[in-house]
Amino acid sequence: MSADALAVYAADDAHSRGRRYAEPAPQYRSEFQRDRDRIIHSSAFRRLAYKTQVFVNHEGDLFRTRVTHSIEVAQIARSIASALSLNETLSEAISLAHDLGHTPFGHAGQDALNDCMRDYGGFEHNLQSLRTVDELEERYALFPGLNLTYECREGILKHCAVSKARELGELGERFLQRRQPGLEAQLANLADEIAYNNHDVDDGIRAGLITLEEAAQVPLVQRQYQQVMRLYPDLQGRRRVHETVRRMVNEVVIDVIESSLTRIRAAQPRDIDAVRSLGEPLMGMSEGMRAEHLQLKQFLRDEVYRHQRVLRMTTKAKRVLSALFAAFMEEIKLMPAEHRDRHSAPSSATGWRGAPAPSPTTWPA
Repeated sequence: MSADALAVYAADDAHSRGRRYAEPAPQYRSEFQRDRDRIIHSSAFRRLAYKTQVFVNHEGDLFRTRVTHSIEVAQIARSIASALSLNETLSEAISLAHDLGHTPFGHAGQDALNDCMRDYGGFEHNLQSLRTVDELEERYALFPGLNLTYECREGILKHCAVSKARELGELGERFLQRRQPGLEAQLANLADEIAYNNHDVDDGIRAGLITLEEAAQVPLVQRQYQQVMRLYPDLQGRRRVHETVRRMVNEVVIDVIESSLTRIRAAQPRDIDAVRSLGEPLMGMSEGMRAEHLQLKQFLRDEVYRHQRVLRMTTKAKRVLSALFAAFMEEIKLMPAEHRDRHSAPSSATGWRGAPAPSPTTWPA
């Protein structure tokens, strides 16, 4: 989308707050396109193919992984961004990067690693996503990480404890001041919720943990299921499931567009900094849709995430991650060479391979 087509409150890469390390402007693409492309080509993005949401890989190759989920989040975000004249490319970049720091095995993996890291400050996947793009990626000669724009990094850091925010400099200020990120960041967070809530219905049915008829006890599912049955009474199997789920996603997306537009018109932000100065987000669902989405989330928690088969898998996953952590802590030589070498390398005042050392406020020591 050209700058002329953007709303005044959208992120414009021509007025970006910039990168941690100055670089020449890209040719034939925007700054946010450069961010998106760096994320897609990163090692961390490729690793998402092996990180699962609810079901592990050996249970079937049609269940969603973190990489397919991220692509679905990006598609939803771009659709909403286009309707609201927001920056589609930035929305896509944030969406593709939002889970880069997530553990395998979903939230069970995060809980296990957080327990292991309790004596070292704990583990939080949003902070790890930021650390991945800021420090851990090894691709460029002049700087560590991907050197993404402030706006993209702002969107990646969805949540942050106050204690950690104090260590993040400018990026952590909004958590201390209870301010908001730009609308593209707010949008990516919403698109993530829309994607996993609705698509976990699909995966839960595919896995045989729930039926479409059981899911239709939830108003959001019920409304679309009944409409599909009226329009296509002979539709069966996967086509009936997909037709219902896609209509659910569409209804929520339309609600987000219309509800967010109402809030934006009421607030009349003059630019992205005016959006950031607000105490509440402008992007969101209507009260009725939010209530229905919470009902769907509760249904999934009770019938899918706490299903005996899923709990058995997550219990095994926690044991595996805890055992690996203990083994690596006991013997550093078991780790892959790049991580072993990073651990063993002496600290340097010049930072990464001769590049200026990162500011100590950009990431906790």
